[in-house]
Amino acid sequence: MTTEAERGTPPADAAPDQERHQERHQERRQERHEIRDQAQLAPDPVPDAPAPPRALRYAALGDSLTAGIGDPVDGGWRGWAALLGAGVGDPGTGVRFHNFAVSGALTRDVEEKQTPAALAFAPDLASVVVGVNDTLRRAFDIQDLALRLDRACGALAAHGTVLLTTCLPDPGRMLGLPAPLALPLARRQRAVNAVVHALAARYDTVHLHMAEASWVADRSLWSADRLHPAERGHRMIAARFHALLAERGLALGPEPSLAADQPPPSRAATLRWLATSGTGWVARRCRDLLPELLRLAGDEVTHWARGTGARLDLHAELALSRALAALSPGAPLARMGE
Repeated sequence: MTTEAERGTPPADAAPDQERHQERHQERRQERHEIRDQAQLAPDPVPDAPAPPRALRYAALGDSLTAGIGDPVDGGWRGWAALLGAGVGDPGTGVRFHNFAVSGALTRDVEEKQTPAALAFAPDLASVVVGVNDTLRRAFDIQDLALRLDRACGALAAHGTVLLTTCLPDPGRMLGLPAPLALPLARRQRAVNAVVHALAARYDTVHLHMAEASWVADRSLWSADRLHPAERGHRMIAARFHALLAERGLALGPEPSLAADQPPPSRAATLRWLATSGTGWVARRCRDLLPELLRLAGDEVTHWARGTGARLDLHAELALSRALAALSPGAPLARMGE
C-alpha cells in the first residue's frame, strides 16, 4: 500500500507552514515596495553650501619704520605696510589690515605685546620688521634679541601665517657718523640681519633685502631724519614686497604705485627737522646710548692704535654664533654680513 507521503502528497500539517511562508514572503515584498516608494518621494540631499570667501588678513608688527614714520598723510602716518595692505587681497573680498607697529618698539615689545595681539587677529600674512632700536640701546644683547624674534615668528608661523621679513641698513651709516661711532653700530646691525636671515630660512618667510648699497645711497628714498624712508621709500618697500608676494601667488590686488604725492625732503626741511624734532630725538638717544657708544668708540680707537681691530669683529662673531646656536631646533645658521 502506498502512503500519501510516498506519492508526493504533503502531509496535512504541512499546509499551515506553507501559508506562514507565503505570508512572510508577502510581508517582505510589501516592505521593499514601501522602502522604494519612500526613496522616490524623499527629496535629493542638498549639498553643503560653500562658505563665503573670507577677506585676507594682514597684520604689521614692528617699530616706527612699519608705523609709517616719514610718510605723512592727513595729520597721521601711512607707511609701506598700509600701502602693501591695499594690494594683497582678492579684489572680490578685500583685505583686513591692522598695524600693530609702535614707534620706538624693541624686539621685546614685538614679542610680548604685539605678537599676542596679532595672534588674536588671526592673520594670513604678518610682517615682522624690528631690531634697529635694539642696536641703539645701551643694553644690546644679540642672543636675547634672537630668542625673542624666534619666539614671535614661531608663534605666528605655528598658526599658518605667512611671514614677511627684511634686513635693514645700519643706522651709523645712514646718519653719516664718524667711523669710531659708526662701526660698533654696524656690527650690531649686521648681527641683527644675520639673525633675521636665519629665521627667514627657518620659517620660509617672504624676505626683502634693504641693506643694499644702492638702496642706502639713494637719498631721495629717505626722510629728513635719514633713518626712516620718505614717501617714495615707503612706496618702494611696498612695491618690492608686493612683487615677492606675487611670485608666490599671495598678492592678488594691484601693485602699489611708485608715484609719490609729496616731494622729497629738501635741505631746508632736513635742517628744520634737526633743529626741532631731531634735537629731541638725539637728546633721548644720548641719555641711553651715548655713554655706551662713546665707550665702544674708545675701544675702537684703542684697537686701531694697537692693530688689533680684528678682535672686535671676532668678539661680535662669537656672540652671534652663541645667539644662533640658541635658536629653536632646525633654524639654519648664518654669518655676519650674510
